[in-house]
Amino acid sequence: MGARPGSRRGPSGRRRPVSEELGARGERLAAAHLEARGYRVLARNWRALPSRDGLRGEADLVAEHDGRVVVVEVKTRSSLRYGHPLESITRQKIVRLHRLAAAWARAHGRDPRVIRVDAVAITFAHDGVPEIEVLRQIQ
Repeated sequence: MGARPGSRRGPSGRRRPVSEELGARGERLAAAHLEARGYRVLARNWRALPSRDGLRGEADLVAEHDGRVVVVEVKTRSSLRYGHPLESITRQKIVRLHRLAAAWARAHGRDPRVIRVDAVAITFAHDGVPEIEVLRQIQ
């Protein structure tokens, strides 16, 4: 039995939805794009351990840039049909990303006051060429 349309098998053998595959591809492209611009990727898909204050979540990328820890949220879209990728980052998500950045810094012996949160938007054109935008220090 082959994979259903709209899914692929991931490393675990389970079927991965096309949207999940698109997201993983976007994260790989974002990491390469940022590294070419002087970022040093420290972690991918870092998950905070459950904490007493209820912090949960995952940082797509954790990097270092200009001496600062940077948590990077990556948003990937196959088109602009449903809006620009950055439009999906809510105020609540930004607050959670800042808390994740501080948690990562504390867990790794870094100063949580010297952190920032960046976002990368990736949109694929009809010809398959990605358009990549970096928004630094989202608040």
